[in-house]
Amino acid sequence: MRVKLPRYSKYKDSGVKWMGEVPEHWEFKALKYLATLNDDELSENTASDYEISYVDIGSVSLESGIEKTETMCFADAPSRARRKVREGDVLVSTVRTYLKAICSISHPPDNLVVSTGFSVVRPRKCLSPRFAHYALQSQTFVDNVIARSTGVSYPAINPTELQRIHLPLPSLPEQELIADHLEGETYKLDALVNEQRRLIDLLKEKRQTAISDAVTKGLNPDTAMKPSGIAWIGDIPSHWDVERTRWLLKERDERSETGDEEMLTVSHLTGVTPRSEKNVTMFEAETNEGYKLCHAGDLVINTLWAWMGAMGVAPIFGMVSPAYNVYVPGKRILPSYVDSLVRMPLFAQEVIRYSKGVWTSRLRLYPEGLYQAFWPVPPLGEQKEIAKYIASESSRIDSLMLEANKSIELLQEHRSTLISNAVTGQIDVRKYRPQEASAVCQ
Repeated sequence: MRVKLPRYSKYKDSGVKWMGEVPEHWEFKALKYLATLNDDELSENTASDYEISYVDIGSVSLESGIEKTETMCFADAPSRARRKVREGDVLVSTVRTYLKAICSISHPPDNLVVSTGFSVVRPRKCLSPRFAHYALQSQTFVDNVIARSTGVSYPAINPTELQRIHLPLPSLPEQELIADHLEGETYKLDALVNEQRRLIDLLKEKRQTAISDAVTKGLNPDTAMKPSGIAWIGDIPSHWDVERTRWLLKERDERSETGDEEMLTVSHLTGVTPRSEKNVTMFEAETNEGYKLCHAGDLVINTLWAWMGAMGVAPIFGMVSPAYNVYVPGKRILPSYVDSLVRMPLFAQEVIRYSKGVWTSRLRLYPEGLYQAFWPVPPLGEQKEIAKYIASESSRIDSLMLEANKSIELLQEHRSTLISNAVTGQIDVRKYRPQEASAVCQ
């Protein structure tokens, strides 16, 4: 049931198209009259061994604020690590504004420094930092920042243009009331979002456990077991075999003559998929002639990222990077079973042992390394049943995860609407009753 929320008794035209009406007793001012921008910066003469805690654009989100910092000496810091912050400041990303990297600064260490990709908004006396926190993350403000940004691949807004954006301005006491109201309501909504995220994590864990158990132990819990002799596999059904992959796979090295076949990509998240289904922004070669061909059912391994689990079975005929390795499953192993096996995190950890390189991030899995690994080999009939079970269980769990993600989207949409309505005066929080919040969410 949706209730009608209390509104102010009188409104006036703000004079700005995107804002519409605001409460009659509110003011409406450009940001430059309400806050200063980028007041403090590290000097170029800062001691080279001065340790800073650095925040980049990618470390801030609208939902979570500052998610991580990097500790480094000034001499090692990037040239964009310059802007100093203090309690009550609000960070607004001015590059890649569509990412909505906006957050408030609360209890910062003395050495916290942020990227020059942020504008550091410092409220004047007429603007409550708590109200500014919500006003600057409201959808109306964010939409204005995006609309005023220039550039296609790397849109940005300059500080002068940012300062021209207008904000509705209630009195200070009313700003604090709005902030109080939003803190309480967003806390409840964020708690619900976190519950859904925890559910998703549990579902992912359940799916992975189901896959691992099926691939290494089979589907019959009452079957007799025996030690496999391989640590990552553990005990297996007594009628299963264990084989080195060299006896189960053979490498395919066929090359495209035209480069016109469907381009496939390999990810640790989605396995092998057509590149056309992904939003790929990385560099693409001028020609794909000489790329490796793979047939439906072939195992494809991203040589550089195998340690992360970037491998899987191709669902269709296509081509892949010549840096990848392609393998044909033999008669004793079904492609659908192979796909489930190689995408297990346990197997990705296992192949690290057979990869070449000094650093984990530089490891490469070549055929001679893969061929040393052992696989459990059930009878073909069981492999088919295992693959069928995994497909069914994955589909069921994916449906539950989809519902959880939809719930998160709705909650975040409600949160965004709530903030925008409150900071633009579309609801009168002075008359708002707490019990109405739950009614709105239903």
